[in-house]
Amino acid sequence: MIFLASLSLVLLSVSLVNAVPIKTSDIVVNAAKGLRLLSLAEGAEPVWKTEDEALDLLRSGIKFFDVTEVYALEKASSSAKVAAAAVVYPTPSHQTALKPILATVSTANMQSYLAKLTAFNNRYYKATTGASASTWIRDTVAGIATTYGRTDVSVKLFTHSWVQSSIIAKIPGTNPSGQVTILGSHMDSINLSSPTSGRAPGADDDGTGSVNLMEAFRALLASGFRPTDPVEFHWYAAEEVGLLGSQAIATSYKNAGVSVKAFMEMDMSGYFKPGTKEVMALQADYISPDLNTFLKALITAYSRIPWAMDVACGYACSDHASWYKAGFPTSFPYEAITGNDNPTVHSASDTISVTGFSWAHSLEFAKVAVAFAYELAI
Repeated sequence: MIFLASLSLVLLSVSLVNAVPIKTSDIVVNAAKGLRLLSLAEGAEPVWKTEDEALDLLRSGIKFFDVTEVYALEKASSSAKVAAAAVVYPTPSHQTALKPILATVSTANMQSYLAKLTAFNNRYYKATTGASASTWIRDTVAGIATTYGRTDVSVKLFTHSWVQSSIIAKIPGTNPSGQVTILGSHMDSINLSSPTSGRAPGADDDGTGSVNLMEAFRALLASGFRPTDPVEFHWYAAEEVGLLGSQAIATSYKNAGVSVKAFMEMDMSGYFKPGTKEVMALQADYISPDLNTFLKALITAYSRIPWAMDVACGYACSDHASWYKAGFPTSFPYEAITGNDNPTVHSASDTISVTGFSWAHSLEFAKVAVAFAYELAI
């Protein structure tokens, strides 16, 4: 979920002096005390905060990377960013093949998936219901692969030090060494008034993005999709508390030398403010300009609604930022221009009954997800 906060507020909490790298032993000791290591601004040294202080930052609209889990791994990398492999993104050209696939993308399926996700009291990363939601997504996505006889497709939990897991579904390519196309969303939710036990249905944030990817995955497998290059679908844990799940996975891919062709985040797709123009708002920062150019052409070719550029979403505003930080090309189509987006997130009111929620709107994002995977990997 996007937040905007003034840079001055952020910098009040950040020391900009060069610091000696933090020892892994110190991270272990401080984490055991309940402290979290937060990166609050690009180029600034991370600072230790209590979990309550971290939540207060979120309540103030200040986003951050919680680097407690990845700091040592990032420092162990040879450089701050990997050199992105050269990618020439294609002009969308598979309309004939894609049109019948897109016609099968089902609002009813997404409604069914979202009803299950929002039935959990919350999907907080430390809650048992958050862990159960991860398992449900894994089992449901694996069931889709089984339904279509795809024994070559893998669906696995990516476990973390907290109880909630991320989920990774892999569709292999006929060229197994080809660059990977990744579509991601976050499956956790949060009630900022009462994170652990408060009701947080997270229908839009990020239930919509999560079910967009589930339905895109289903539609592709139902079509017999066998790409040349690998495609992956990710559902991240713990996005709401500092992009923990996506950082862990992006850092592991970087350190393993995985070559990523493109990453697209799907974080909120179900709402636009009544009376405003319906668009797909493309994020303007922490993205790859070349990939954004491709995404513009993709939306024009395959969506009934136009794209528009959003305002800059700022530091660490969603999971695409984890992949950008790791040096991979990223993009992020958002439900509306910031300010016209859903005002009920992070509360018990984030449901499909809010005025402005539109399944017809969200459907377009699922279609773009299908087209993104197909055009880049076929």
